[in-house]
Amino acid sequence: MSSEMPLPQSAQGQLVNGRSLWGRAAARPIYAPLRQSLSFDVAIVGGGITGALAAEHLTARGLSVCVIDRETPGLGSTAASTAMLQWETDTQLSELSLFYGFEKAAAIYRRSAVAVSGLAKLIDRLNIICKYRPRSSLYLTSSPGGARELLQELELRHRAGLPGEYLSHPYLMTEFEIERDGGIFSPGSAEVDPLLLTWGLLEVALKRGARLVSASATKLHSEGQRVTVEMDGPYSIEAGHVVLATGYSMPGIDMPKLHRSTSSWAMATVPQDRSRLWRERALIWEDSHPYLYARTTADNRIVIGGEDDETIDPQAREAKVPEKIATLREKLKLLWTQADTRVDYAWSGTFGTTADGLPLIGPVPAMPRVLAAYGYGGNGITFSFMAALMIGAMVTDTRRDWFDDFALDRPEPGLGMRHYAGGGDPLMATVPH
Repeated sequence: MSSEMPLPQSAQGQLVNGRSLWGRAAARPIYAPLRQSLSFDVAIVGGGITGALAAEHLTARGLSVCVIDRETPGLGSTAASTAMLQWETDTQLSELSLFYGFEKAAAIYRRSAVAVSGLAKLIDRLNIICKYRPRSSLYLTSSPGGARELLQELELRHRAGLPGEYLSHPYLMTEFEIERDGGIFSPGSAEVDPLLLTWGLLEVALKRGARLVSASATKLHSEGQRVTVEMDGPYSIEAGHVVLATGYSMPGIDMPKLHRSTSSWAMATVPQDRSRLWRERALIWEDSHPYLYARTTADNRIVIGGEDDETIDPQAREAKVPEKIATLREKLKLLWTQADTRVDYAWSGTFGTTADGLPLIGPVPAMPRVLAAYGYGGNGITFSFMAALMIGAMVTDTRRDWFDDFALDRPEPGLGMRHYAGGGDPLMATVPH
């Protein structure tokens, strides 16, 4: 049985507006034009962080790999990232437990924590220079009701074997100089430069024999045990499996109802006096709507982002940049009064979310040899690392029951699926402390 899938063309300029601070003056991997038809074990469409992680992992397994991108790898969705490597998902453990039950939700959280730890070990083992720094995270609420909810959330996390401590309003004021009603302070997160990480991973894959091809993939044709990637030129690439790692550039498939595209905005300040940055330079995120998150950089800037809305048109998104950046500057000053909010970099980008805050990873329905890897949400890079491991297992015919937790065709969470958050307590992964 054969099937086809068109691959719509989205330029990087349609995914990202403005200029981020990542990857400055770094050497970029060289992609060669496609001069003949080729055959590989796995072809990866997309050379951003997800494609790079998949290429590294698959070549480490000894598979022949080709990465296809029509533009400079990483300058699409990856360049728009704020690269906060968190294990906490956009959906609180308490809410995820209502969707899927405590046992399943806790296992997802534990796997996310293990993924952050695993990515840190990979970066160290491969000696990738990407400004990696381990960080704690500080999850804040700005209302008394929110503080009570954080205490309940922390209790569930502790039952799941996850680390963290509650910080009261007085403690946040005296120790962090942050005016909020409460927070959860948790170890185990990190920060990186996403472009340096992407390019470093691609260089590793290249040295193992991967091919980096500059071409525009236009259609997939799947028949039997092979998939053909058709290009906009006379040549094609054939592979046993194809991985779709196109970031927020959507392929020609019916995306699940639980998925939606939005836009997000971010800025990086001028360098700050390092003695005037917040305690431990933790990754900060709030339960506010719209979403707000902040981190620091190796050269002592503050990166703050959020203000998500449902704008998807690139020109409309760009037109909102002045207003959104002005709002982010105001919110930064309220969050951290010592900040110099002058802006050196400002950007915006397409951002994908799902109703349950989890990624979309696994076979495309009706095309089982085409594997999607879409690590959505605020911890997309964490999910991308997880996707690389899952795809490595899938292409070697290894499956785990928990892979279905991230399947493209999983049901949309709703009231009919809600569970009581109190049951179960199995530890299916060891959480690093």
